[in-house]
Amino acid sequence: MRKSFVVGAALMLGALLPAGAQERVTLQLKWVTQAQFAGYYVAKDKGFFKAEGLDVTIKPGGPDIAPPQVIAGGGADVIVEWMPAALAAREKGVPLVNIAQPFKRSGMMLTCRKDSGVATPADFKDKTLGVWFFGNEYPFMAWMAKLGLKTDGSPGGVKVIKQGFNVDPLIQRQAACVSTMTYNEYWQVIDAGLKPEDLVVFNYTDQGVSTMEDGLYVLEQRLSDPAFVARMAKFVRAAMKGWDYARANPDEAAKIVLENDTTGAQKEHHQKRMMGEVNKLTAGSNGKLDPADYERTVATLLGAGGEAPVISKKPVGAWTHAVIDAALK
Repeated sequence: MRKSFVVGAALMLGALLPAGAQERVTLQLKWVTQAQFAGYYVAKDKGFFKAEGLDVTIKPGGPDIAPPQVIAGGGADVIVEWMPAALAAREKGVPLVNIAQPFKRSGMMLTCRKDSGVATPADFKDKTLGVWFFGNEYPFMAWMAKLGLKTDGSPGGVKVIKQGFNVDPLIQRQAACVSTMTYNEYWQVIDAGLKPEDLVVFNYTDQGVSTMEDGLYVLEQRLSDPAFVARMAKFVRAAMKGWDYARANPDEAAKIVLENDTTGAQKEHHQKRMMGEVNKLTAGSNGKLDPADYERTVATLLGAGGEAPVISKKPVGAWTHAVIDAALK
C-alpha cells in the first residue's frame, strides 16, 4: 500500500512539474576539484546531465569535509566516497548504500624513500609512516593488521603521523613512507625532485589489501522512493557518459576540470597527467559494482580487527544494483 502511494505521488509530482523543468541533484565530492572527479564535471559541461533533465550542483570537498557527514546532514543527495569509509560510517549509524562504482581499480600506494632502509613490508617495523585520515586511513590500518604491526608507535610496530594532503613528510625526511595515489601525490614526489629509482612503491592491489574507491553513495531510506531511484538512475547514466568522454578525450576533460577550479590551485600539466592515470582506474567500468570486489573489500576490512577495527561485522544492504540497472536500460 505504501509503495503504491509513493509511486502515485511521484507520478503526480511529475505531472505538476512545468514542461522542461529540471530535477535538482547535489553531488558532494570526496576532495577538491581535480581530474579524480572529471567524469562529473564533463557530464555537466557537455550537457549530459541536462539531457537527462537534471540540474546538478557539484560541491568540492576538502580537508575539513567528510562526505558522510554532509549527506547525513542533508547537504547532498549523493556523495563520492571510498568504500572503507562508507562501510565504517554505515556501521556507526549513517546508512550509506553504494548505487554505482565508476572506479574499477584502486590507486592507493605507500611510497617510501629507498634510503630510509625500506625495501619490503617487513622493513616497516619501527619506521614512521605518513597516513591520511578522514576515512582514508582504513585501508592502511587493515594492511598493518594483516602484517601484524601495531600502529601505536610501540616498539616493533610503526609510528603513524597524520599526513596532510601533501608529501612533505617524505621530502623533509620526517617519515620513511607516505600515502600516495597513482594519479596525484606520487607525482608530487617526483616533481619535488626525487626520481623513481630513489623510491620504493607498494601498491595496495599488489599487496592484496586494495579496497574500492570513489563509489557513489546515497542514504538507504531515500531508496524507498521510486522517484529518487529514477532520478539517481538518470544521474548515474549521465555521469558514466562523462567518464566515457573523459577517457576518449583526456586533454579536453582536464581542461574542463581546470575551468571548474575556482581556487586556481590546479595546473594544466598536473591535471592532464592525473587524467591519464585516473582513466586507468575507471577503464572497463560501466558503473556496476562487481559483488566480488565488494566482498574482497569487506574481507580486507574485517581482517583488520585488532586494535583498530574498521568494521566489526559483515554489512547487510550496503549496496544495490537497482539504480545502475535502471541506468543501463
